[in-house]
Amino acid sequence: MEYTTLGKTGLRISRLGFGGIPIQRIDAEGTSKLIDRMQEAGINYIDTARAYTVSEEYLGKALKGRRDQFVLATKCRAESKEQFSAGIDTSLKMLQTDYIDLYQFHNPSVEDFEALTAPGGALEAMLEAKAAGKVRHIGITAHSLEVFRRALETDWVETIMFPYNIVESQGADLIDACQKKNIGFIDMKPMAGGAIEDKTLALRYVLSNPAVTVAIPGMAAGEELEQNIAASANTQPLTEEEKKACEEVRAQLGSDFCRRCNYCAPCTAGISIPSVFLFAGYLERYGLADWAKDRYNSMAVKADACVECGECEPRCPYHLPIREKMKKAAQEFAGLD
Repeated sequence: MEYTTLGKTGLRISRLGFGGIPIQRIDAEGTSKLIDRMQEAGINYIDTARAYTVSEEYLGKALKGRRDQFVLATKCRAESKEQFSAGIDTSLKMLQTDYIDLYQFHNPSVEDFEALTAPGGALEAMLEAKAAGKVRHIGITAHSLEVFRRALETDWVETIMFPYNIVESQGADLIDACQKKNIGFIDMKPMAGGAIEDKTLALRYVLSNPAVTVAIPGMAAGEELEQNIAASANTQPLTEEEKKACEEVRAQLGSDFCRRCNYCAPCTAGISIPSVFLFAGYLERYGLADWAKDRYNSMAVKADACVECGECEPRCPYHLPIREKMKKAAQEFAGLD
């Protein structure tokens, strides 16, 4: 396992980290087994969030008795001082710890960024928590380039998390700027939310960039963990063959695809929007019609239930035409019957 320093935090971490979103799909016992294997492999960086339902709770149980073996990061979306302070305390309770190595402002919009840095905003709670030893370092996560830029201009941001992968390199210049300013760069969506089929190539692409401090693919299954451990072992520059394969992935995916961040939720009709797009992607991009149809048909609420209210679209950080894509998916799957 390769290790590096997380920017100005000084924390020594593995370049392959653990993204805690998917463990919502398993249980506390399964989470503990994943942590066991991570510890064996030398993965010591864990990321979760208040918004990831049971993730903090499961990780808190799994880390009991070995908390000091890991660098633990979590995050909260609250903007006011009172709400954010309460969020920190809840994270401490769920994670069964008296300190959090890295606490992050979770995906604020430009307007949210203004609010959290204003008097009485969440930043005051964060700084007080840091002074009290509850939080050791401060970071921010973003899907917006403008928020990324603003974060780079502050003096209190120690880490920035942003999507970066084979098909999403829009933040490349800002990622380089992080390295120059000694701000740790945490890469979310290294596999484009599951859209990139070749997971090994996806991780190779990300970790071959020295400006990426750590990549945090989400993992819930042992097979995923083993695959990522193997892929992260090689951080040498990409070969010409791998570069060609990356170009093929870009040509195939383009930019109009769902990253499964789930910020579009909740759907007023109860549709799992990312699931519809995931299955449609397997149908459209990989020709796995039977596989995709079986999983689509298992959904309790399908794409044809969309009432086109449009409430999801302003919440999508990638500005996808969700209603249009939902209608297309419904038609495609209906055509398989």
